[in-house]
Amino acid sequence: MEANNDRKLPAGRPLELAGLVDYQQGAVVSRTIIHRPVGTVTLFAFDREQGLSEHTAPYDALVYALEGEAQVVISGESRRLQAGQVLLMPAHEPHSLHALQQFKMLLVMIRS
Repeated sequence: MEANNDRKLPAGRPLELAGLVDYQQGAVVSRTIIHRPVGTVTLFAFDREQGLSEHTAPYDALVYALEGEAQVVISGESRRLQAGQVLLMPAHEPHSLHALQQFKMLLVMIRS
């Protein structure tokens, strides 16, 4: 996964979320737009057929689909996530993501 964290998000200026991260052929690109001790907000762009392998996180994660469609598996149960939909991935539950087409998402993690 390629990180794209070198640009700061300008404060007080409306921006289109999907335009803040670009697709790259055969890759997953991420851009952290907020990183604080209490949580993170990260944008992802997945090329078609790319994804995140199964893993767990110690905190709940909220995924908001911005573009495209992906298959998300949480504790063995598969779900399709499409642009405009939101999905909560519970803490400590194994989950993975596979982009069925180019897919952009916003990931919000709040630490407790």
